[in-house]
Amino acid sequence: MKTVKLEELNEHSFQEAGVDKVILAIGSTESHGAHLPFGCDSLVSYDLALSIASRLEHTVVAPPLWFGMSAHYRHKPMCITLSDETLIKVVGEMLESIIHWGINKVLIINGHDGNIAPIEIAARKVKVKYPDFNLAVLDAWWVTAGNLVPEDTFEVWDGLGHGGEGETSIGLAMFPELCDMSRARGMIPEMDSNVKLVWNFSELTDLGASGAPEKATPEKGEKMKTALVDYLVDFVTRMDAQGWRYLKK
Repeated sequence: MKTVKLEELNEHSFQEAGVDKVILAIGSTESHGAHLPFGCDSLVSYDLALSIASRLEHTVVAPPLWFGMSAHYRHKPMCITLSDETLIKVVGEMLESIIHWGINKVLIINGHDGNIAPIEIAARKVKVKYPDFNLAVLDAWWVTAGNLVPEDTFEVWDGLGHGGEGETSIGLAMFPELCDMSRARGMIPEMDSNVKLVWNFSELTDLGASGAPEKATPEKGEKMKTALVDYLVDFVTRMDAQGWRYLKK
């Protein structure tokens, strides 16, 4: 298959490729501080999706979704947001469209925290309606990456933060031309480690970013990307081998 981008295929090349897996990249359009592009979440999830698909057989990547549920990030320009209800419907209808064409394996790579709950609801609805459908979700790559890279990778707050050390690092590795490190500034809120206090982002920082983006490097970003891509390629390969079901012991 010459390309893994669904939008570049046609009726003939799609059928010839024997596609049996689709990766969906879902992100947002919102401020990530003065140093990262508004489309950061979609750019990251799409880059990961393309890198994963290029190492798998019979796998394509759908065009990325550039909008998510971002209402809690709209204190800084520029934010275009969907409601929870709209995103649930969009994700659900995308999945049902894929099912219609006989594709039974989907991996969702989410790039934005506000999308986690809507994706979970949409995924659960579709799975209940189509019990034989095979669906997996990476709902927070920034958490997974932190679990996979060496413990000493990050300097501040385990690399976390919206536009923080980790997210800025992976941006530097993927789209450095869109990153302006001269403007990288964030704030670190004190947050309870066990109980989630529901927030609007303006409560966590006076800026468009939290965490310590000034500590970001492309080398840290490459570590994160490599770890994520390697893990997810292995995950999909294992799922293909075991029928996309949990093993019962």
